[in-house]
Amino acid sequence: MSVQEVLPLGGLTAEQSGHFRADHLLVAEMVKPGSKVLDVGCGEGDLLQLLETRGIDGRGIELSREGVNRCVAKGLAVVQGDADTDLVNYPDDAFDYVILSQTLQATRQPKVVLENLLRIGRRAIVSFPNFGFWRMRLQLLIGGHMPRTDNLPATWYDTANIHFCTIKDFVELCDAIGVKMERAEALDLYGRPLRLRLPWWVWNMFGEQGVFLLSRGGRK
Repeated sequence: MSVQEVLPLGGLTAEQSGHFRADHLLVAEMVKPGSKVLDVGCGEGDLLQLLETRGIDGRGIELSREGVNRCVAKGLAVVQGDADTDLVNYPDDAFDYVILSQTLQATRQPKVVLENLLRIGRRAIVSFPNFGFWRMRLQLLIGGHMPRTDNLPATWYDTANIHFCTIKDFVELCDAIGVKMERAEALDLYGRPLRLRLPWWVWNMFGEQGVFLLSRGGRK
């Protein structure tokens, strides 16, 4: 699969783009303007605000009451909910895209959540920290402790993350449930896409995080 560069977003200057996370900029670039989007685990609404600049109708669901309150204070359409239990209440094909950004590893049933994303959305965009990243491996091998990075700063006993996975793990899950990968990106330590046509094992080693644009595919 070829790797595409992150293109400048219309309506945003370079300075404005610098205020957003690298994976958020890439996710927003994957969404067609004018689309209807659900952001699952939307946090304080930073991605929803970015999507608004592209004329995208964004809604959000967030577990924490504090996050919901901050989103509402920004004028965003966000409700409190749990990805593991509340996505089943959404009808089929309710959105053009459903986004799960840096949240997959915190869900109790990642496979079921992914299946629901692609049931209620025509496409899904999923980003997650890659536990196969070389710095993670080095901390385990040399330090002998659970890794901590800028993307995963919490200690093992104080983290909401319960299902860490690697890029390879996620690709295998998509294959197992018949999900089509329309686009895949691995971002390096500085949030830049790995720009070469490389095999999965290289992405698994040198990508700090993965970002995938998915759609329904035929079951195997």
